[in-house]
Amino acid sequence: MATSSRLVTVKELSNYLRVHPSTIYRLLKRGDLPGFKLGSDWRFNLEAIDRWRINQVEDLAELFPHDQN
Repeated sequence: MATSSRLVTVKELSNYLRVHPSTIYRLLKRGDLPGFKLGSDWRFNLEAIDRWRINQVEDLAELFPHDQN
């Protein structure tokens, strides 16, 4: 059974994340962003992007812990 997932383009993702499209391409080049090619165009699953964003925040929290006092 297939589930309904929203796929977006680079332009749509850049609007969603509020970054320039060149930032999306830079993250893709580094292999940091979950996406896939459909022909010659990139597509992104918004659920995967949201999980990626959560992981980014958690990774930063581990790198820069703050004192709880």
